[in-house]
Amino acid sequence: MADSKFKRVLLKLSGESLAGPGGFGIDPERAEAVAARVKDILAMGIEVAIVIGAGNLWRGKQGLDHGMDRATADYMGMLATVMNAMALMDALERGGVFTRVQSAIEMRAVAEPYIRRRAIRHLEKGRVVIFGAGTGNPFFSTDTAAALRAVEVDAKVLIKATKVDGVYDADPQKDPTASKFDTLTYIDVLNRRLSVMDSTAISLCMDNNLPILVVNLWDPSALERALRGEKVGTLVSA
Repeated sequence: MADSKFKRVLLKLSGESLAGPGGFGIDPERAEAVAARVKDILAMGIEVAIVIGAGNLWRGKQGLDHGMDRATADYMGMLATVMNAMALMDALERGGVFTRVQSAIEMRAVAEPYIRRRAIRHLEKGRVVIFGAGTGNPFFSTDTAAALRAVEVDAKVLIKATKVDGVYDADPQKDPTASKFDTLTYIDVLNRRLSVMDSTAISLCMDNNLPILVVNLWDPSALERALRGEKVGTLVSA
Protein backbone atom coordinates (compact mmCIF):
# COMPACT_ATOMS: atom_id res chain seq x y z
CA MET A 1 0.00 0.00 0.00
CA ALA A 2 1.41 3.38 -1.01
CA ASP A 3 1.45 6.26 1.44
CA SER A 4 -1.35 8.71 0.79
CA LYS A 5 -1.86 12.25 1.97
CA PHE A 6 -5.65 11.76 2.03
CA LYS A 7 -7.84 9.08 3.60
CA ARG A 8 -11.04 9.81 1.65
CA VAL A 9 -11.46 11.61 -1.66
CA LEU A 10 -14.27 12.57 -3.98
CA LEU A 11 -13.48 12.21 -7.67
CA LYS A 12 -15.39 14.48 -10.05
CA LEU A 13 -15.50 13.09 -13.59
CA SER A 14 -16.99 14.61 -16.71
CA GLY A 15 -19.46 12.57 -18.72
CA GLU A 16 -17.05 12.88 -21.64
CA SER A 17 -14.60 10.64 -19.76
CA LEU A 18 -16.85 7.70 -20.76
CA ALA A 19 -17.44 8.84 -24.34
CA GLY A 20 -15.99 7.25 -27.45
CA PRO A 21 -13.97 9.00 -30.16
CA GLY A 22 -16.97 11.05 -31.28
CA GLY A 23 -17.39 12.54 -27.83
CA PHE A 24 -20.88 11.10 -27.41
CA GLY A 25 -22.39 8.01 -25.83
CA ILE A 26 -20.81 5.45 -23.50
CA ASP A 27 -17.77 3.51 -24.67
CA PRO A 28 -17.22 0.36 -22.52
CA GLU A 29 -13.47 0.51 -23.14
CA ARG A 30 -13.30 4.07 -21.82
CA ALA A 31 -15.36 3.02 -18.80
CA GLU A 32 -12.84 0.25 -18.14
CA ALA A 33 -9.97 2.75 -18.45
CA VAL A 34 -11.60 5.04 -15.88
CA ALA A 35 -12.24 2.04 -13.62
CA ALA A 36 -8.54 1.17 -13.81
CA ARG A 37 -7.64 4.68 -12.57
CA VAL A 38 -10.06 4.27 -9.66
CA LYS A 39 -8.54 0.89 -8.77
CA ASP A 40 -5.11 2.53 -8.62
CA ILE A 41 -6.44 4.95 -5.99
CA LEU A 42 -8.08 2.16 -4.00
CA ALA A 43 -4.81 0.25 -3.99
CA MET A 44 -3.32 3.15 -2.00
CA GLY A 45 -5.81 2.48 0.79
CA ILE A 46 -7.94 5.53 -0.07
CA GLU A 47 -11.73 5.59 0.22
CA VAL A 48 -13.25 6.80 -3.06
CA ALA A 49 -16.55 8.50 -3.84
CA ILE A 50 -17.41 9.65 -7.37
CA VAL A 51 -19.69 12.19 -9.02
CA ILE A 52 -19.96 11.99 -12.80
CA GLY A 53 -21.47 14.43 -15.27
CA ALA A 54 -23.65 13.74 -18.30
CA GLY A 55 -22.19 15.77 -21.16
CA ASN A 56 -21.68 12.63 -23.23
CA LEU A 57 -25.43 11.93 -23.22
CA TRP A 58 -27.25 15.22 -22.79
CA ARG A 59 -26.37 18.91 -22.74
CA GLY A 60 -29.14 21.03 -21.32
CA LYS A 61 -28.00 24.05 -23.32
CA GLN A 62 -29.17 22.32 -26.49
CA GLY A 63 -32.67 22.08 -25.07
CA LEU A 64 -32.60 25.65 -23.75
CA ASP A 65 -31.58 26.94 -27.17
CA HIS A 66 -34.82 25.44 -28.49
CA GLY A 67 -36.99 26.91 -25.75
CA MET A 68 -37.03 23.94 -23.37
CA ASP A 69 -37.93 24.63 -19.77
CA ARG A 70 -34.73 24.88 -17.68
CA ALA A 71 -35.96 22.56 -14.93
CA THR A 72 -36.95 19.90 -17.49
CA ALA A 73 -33.54 20.12 -19.16
CA ASP A 74 -31.80 19.79 -15.80
CA TYR A 75 -33.87 16.77 -14.73
CA MET A 76 -33.01 15.07 -18.03
CA GLY A 77 -29.34 15.69 -17.27
CA MET A 78 -29.73 14.18 -13.81
CA LEU A 79 -31.22 11.01 -15.27
CA ALA A 80 -28.34 10.82 -17.75
CA THR A 81 -25.82 10.94 -14.88
CA VAL A 82 -27.43 7.80 -13.43
CA MET A 83 -26.86 6.01 -16.74
CA ASN A 84 -23.19 7.00 -16.60
CA ALA A 85 -22.98 5.94 -12.96
CA MET A 86 -24.36 2.50 -13.83
CA ALA A 87 -21.90 2.09 -16.71
CA LEU A 88 -18.98 2.97 -14.44
CA MET A 89 -20.34 0.71 -11.69
CA ASP A 90 -20.42 -2.18 -14.14
CA ALA A 91 -16.85 -1.54 -15.29
CA LEU A 92 -15.62 -1.35 -11.69
CA GLU A 93 -17.40 -4.51 -10.58
CA ARG A 94 -16.10 -6.45 -13.59
CA GLY A 95 -12.68 -5.37 -12.33
CA GLY A 96 -13.38 -6.79 -8.89
CA VAL A 97 -14.28 -3.53 -7.12
CA PHE A 98 -17.33 -3.49 -4.86
CA THR A 99 -19.45 -0.50 -5.87
CA ARG A 100 -22.70 1.20 -4.92
CA VAL A 101 -24.68 3.75 -6.91
CA GLN A 102 -26.74 6.20 -4.88
CA SER A 103 -29.22 8.47 -6.62
CA ALA A 104 -30.57 11.79 -5.39
CA ILE A 105 -33.75 10.98 -7.34
CA GLU A 106 -35.31 7.76 -6.11
CA MET A 107 -35.20 4.89 -8.60
CA ARG A 108 -34.93 1.89 -6.31
CA ALA A 109 -34.86 -0.70 -9.10
CA VAL A 110 -31.43 0.52 -10.26
CA ALA A 111 -29.83 2.51 -7.42
CA GLU A 112 -29.96 3.11 -3.70
CA PRO A 113 -31.52 6.39 -2.57
CA TYR A 114 -28.91 8.86 -1.39
CA ILE A 115 -28.53 8.46 2.38
CA ARG A 116 -25.50 10.21 3.82
CA ARG A 117 -24.77 7.83 6.69
CA ARG A 118 -25.19 4.79 4.44
CA ALA A 119 -22.78 6.31 1.91
CA ILE A 120 -20.19 6.86 4.62
CA ARG A 121 -20.61 3.28 5.83
CA HIS A 122 -20.05 1.97 2.30
CA LEU A 123 -16.86 4.01 2.06
CA GLU A 124 -15.63 2.72 5.41
CA LYS A 125 -16.13 -0.83 4.11
CA GLY A 126 -13.94 -0.11 1.09
CA ARG A 127 -16.73 0.20 -1.46
CA VAL A 128 -16.67 2.85 -4.17
CA VAL A 129 -19.79 5.02 -3.97
CA ILE A 130 -21.00 6.72 -7.15
CA PHE A 131 -23.45 9.56 -6.58
CA GLY A 132 -25.95 9.98 -9.41
CA ALA A 133 -28.66 12.52 -10.26
CA GLY A 134 -26.68 15.52 -9.08
CA THR A 135 -28.18 17.21 -6.04
CA GLY A 136 -31.68 16.11 -7.06
CA ASN A 137 -32.59 19.73 -7.77
CA PRO A 138 -32.65 21.69 -11.04
CA PHE A 139 -30.46 24.79 -11.47
CA PHE A 140 -27.45 23.10 -9.83
CA SER A 141 -24.57 21.56 -11.79
CA THR A 142 -22.76 18.29 -11.14
CA ASP A 143 -19.80 20.44 -10.03
CA THR A 144 -21.97 21.73 -7.20
CA ALA A 145 -23.19 18.19 -6.51
CA ALA A 146 -19.56 17.05 -6.23
CA ALA A 147 -18.72 19.83 -3.77
CA LEU A 148 -21.85 19.12 -1.72
CA ARG A 149 -21.31 15.34 -1.53
CA ALA A 150 -17.61 15.80 -0.75
CA VAL A 151 -18.46 18.01 2.22
CA GLU A 152 -21.27 15.69 3.36
CA VAL A 153 -19.13 12.54 3.42
CA ASP A 154 -16.12 14.39 4.87
CA ALA A 155 -13.82 13.86 1.89
CA LYS A 156 -10.41 15.44 2.45
CA VAL A 157 -10.04 16.67 -1.14
CA LEU A 158 -12.20 17.09 -4.22
CA ILE A 159 -10.33 15.87 -7.29
CA LYS A 160 -11.45 17.36 -10.60
CA ALA A 161 -10.13 14.85 -13.13
CA THR A 162 -10.00 16.36 -16.62
CA LYS A 163 -8.21 15.98 -19.95
CA VAL A 164 -5.65 18.70 -19.14
CA ASP A 165 -2.92 18.72 -16.50
CA GLY A 166 -4.19 21.62 -14.41
CA VAL A 167 -5.71 25.08 -14.54
CA TYR A 168 -4.47 27.56 -17.14
CA ASP A 169 -5.08 31.27 -17.72
CA ALA A 170 -6.40 30.38 -21.20
CA ASP A 171 -7.40 27.24 -23.08
CA PRO A 172 -4.06 25.43 -23.63
CA GLN A 173 -5.53 23.53 -26.58
CA LYS A 174 -6.25 26.81 -28.37
CA ASP A 175 -3.56 29.13 -27.00
CA PRO A 176 0.02 27.77 -26.97
CA THR A 177 1.11 30.67 -24.73
CA ALA A 178 -1.33 29.71 -21.94
CA SER A 179 0.31 29.56 -18.49
CA LYS A 180 -0.44 26.87 -15.93
CA PHE A 181 -1.10 27.64 -12.28
CA ASP A 182 0.46 25.37 -9.67
CA THR A 183 -1.68 26.82 -6.87
CA LEU A 184 -4.68 29.15 -6.66
CA THR A 185 -6.90 30.49 -3.92
CA TYR A 186 -10.67 30.19 -4.13
CA ILE A 187 -10.90 33.97 -4.48
CA ASP A 188 -8.41 33.89 -7.38
CA VAL A 189 -10.61 31.40 -9.22
CA LEU A 190 -13.75 33.47 -8.65
CA ASN A 191 -12.17 36.83 -9.49
CA ARG A 192 -10.41 35.57 -12.62
CA ARG A 193 -13.49 33.57 -13.66
CA LEU A 194 -11.28 30.56 -14.31
CA SER A 195 -13.08 27.48 -15.60
CA VAL A 196 -12.22 25.16 -12.71
CA MET A 197 -15.76 24.57 -11.46
CA ASP A 198 -18.81 26.82 -11.36
CA SER A 199 -18.96 29.63 -8.81
CA THR A 200 -21.47 27.84 -6.55
CA ALA A 201 -19.17 24.83 -6.24
CA ILE A 202 -16.10 27.01 -5.60
CA SER A 203 -17.96 29.00 -2.94
CA LEU A 204 -19.15 25.83 -1.20
CA CYS A 205 -15.58 24.48 -1.11
CA MET A 206 -14.29 27.84 0.15
CA ASP A 207 -16.90 28.02 2.93
CA ASN A 208 -15.94 24.52 4.10
CA ASN A 209 -12.19 24.75 3.46
CA LEU A 210 -12.28 21.79 1.06
CA PRO A 211 -9.25 21.79 -1.28
CA ILE A 212 -9.76 21.16 -5.00
CA LEU A 213 -7.10 19.33 -6.96
CA VAL A 214 -7.24 19.53 -10.77
CA VAL A 215 -5.30 16.76 -12.55
CA ASN A 216 -5.18 14.95 -15.87
CA LEU A 217 -7.26 11.78 -15.62
CA TRP A 218 -5.42 10.21 -18.55
CA ASP A 219 -1.89 10.67 -17.24
CA PRO A 220 -1.13 7.14 -15.91
CA SER A 221 0.66 8.39 -12.79
CA ALA A 222 -0.84 11.85 -12.12
CA LEU A 223 -3.57 10.79 -9.69
CA GLU A 224 -1.32 8.53 -7.64
CA ARG A 225 1.49 11.10 -7.46
CA ALA A 226 -0.91 13.89 -6.51
CA LEU A 227 -2.44 11.82 -3.74
CA ARG A 228 1.02 11.12 -2.36
CA GLY A 229 1.45 14.88 -1.98
CA GLU A 230 3.64 15.54 -5.00
CA LYS A 231 3.17 18.80 -6.92
CA VAL A 232 0.96 17.58 -9.74
CA GLY A 233 -1.80 19.54 -11.44
CA THR A 234 -3.27 22.63 -9.77
CA LEU A 235 -4.29 22.90 -6.12
CA VAL A 236 -7.07 25.33 -5.21
CA SER A 237 -7.25 26.09 -1.51
CA ALA A 238 -7.39 28.89 1.06
